[in-house]
Amino acid sequence: MRSYQALFRTREFTPLFLSSSLQVAGSTIGGLALGTSVYEATGSPLLSALSMFGPSLAQVVGATTLLSAADRLPPRATLAGLAASFAVSTALLALPGLPLWSVFAVIAVQGLIASLGGGVRWGLLTEILPKDGYLLGRSVFNMLHGLTQITGYATGGALVALLSPRVTLLVSAALYAAAALCTLTGLTRRAPRTTGRPSVAETWRTNARLWASVPRRRLYLGLWIPNGLVVGCESLFVAYAPDRAGLLFACAALGMFTGDVTVGRLLPPRVRDRLATPLLLLLAAPYLVFALHPPTPLAAACATLASVGFGASLVQQRHLLALTPPELTGHALGLHSAGMLTLQGVSAALAGGAAQLTTPGTAMAVMAAASVAVTLALAVDRPRPPVADGAGAVRPSSIGTRGGTSRTGRFRR
Repeated sequence: MRSYQALFRTREFTPLFLSSSLQVAGSTIGGLALGTSVYEATGSPLLSALSMFGPSLAQVVGATTLLSAADRLPPRATLAGLAASFAVSTALLALPGLPLWSVFAVIAVQGLIASLGGGVRWGLLTEILPKDGYLLGRSVFNMLHGLTQITGYATGGALVALLSPRVTLLVSAALYAAAALCTLTGLTRRAPRTTGRPSVAETWRTNARLWASVPRRRLYLGLWIPNGLVVGCESLFVAYAPDRAGLLFACAALGMFTGDVTVGRLLPPRVRDRLATPLLLLLAAPYLVFALHPPTPLAAACATLASVGFGASLVQQRHLLALTPPELTGHALGLHSAGMLTLQGVSAALAGGAAQLTTPGTAMAVMAAASVAVTLALAVDRPRPPVADGAGAVRPSSIGTRGGTSRTGRFRR
């Protein structure tokens, strides 16, 4: 499957695509509104960053308790329920006079329930699309999410300026509700991919099985850490330029869109499969310029260029799926998504703390330097990844030279 037209002719791809996009729009508009509100109330870069990316910190709890449900629950009902819960919780955040501790309690619950969403959604995508369509399909999701974030942050910034953060949060809640409705009406009922009851013990056992493979472990670390550290840079956009944060977020989303188009559609497989490490270096390097506290136009250009590097995740995800037995697809993708979001939340906290002690620009440069160092240390680029056999063992593969596809799941990426 090599054309976008073929993707959208595939039954159920469009409703899953639309519902996911509505949720991304809700998260971008609501996140910007909440971050702005907290910064106005506290003047703290740390609390502002945590209000936007703090839900990701709760992902680690979900990754160790809930992920076995990703393959053991009916996808349509689960995705609709998750979207509805986000609609309700976001509406709660819009209540006037809500104490700050209550705000963080609500977003912690959001992060916990979101930890299940990546595994369910991207596991379902592997059922909807044929094996040779996943990479293209996932890149389309990323591209649309990039465009949605561009318009979402621009719209969110305008709504916050013209109305108020509280009204903007209600708009976000309405988008989540629309996503739940789209899921219920557009997707068909499917049986879970795996039998058995979800449990904490099963989650731990499967996590241990996935983590036991050295190639998989290196891929997970490469997917989580460099990405997360750069999202720590992004979490300081509000503190760096309070009146232009929406522009910086929109430019970062534009860069991500460009990277996904290039990696997912334009590059031939033999070239694409060798670009993980160069793209991860590009993801971080432009943020080193922020040590000089550049003016907004140059800062926006750096954010745009850097975010092209998010295309590395498509290459890494393809390699991860080549290493994963089919019956563990949802769990493996959920672990990737939850770990990535957890590292993003941790990085937002670290970046916010560093900004408290120095300046937002200096903190962003420090996080970028750390991302470059981790990328070089992990050497995540693997042009000829092994593939998993039915028992989870790995064997050599030529998938890197033939262009077979794989899959999966970031609040932003």
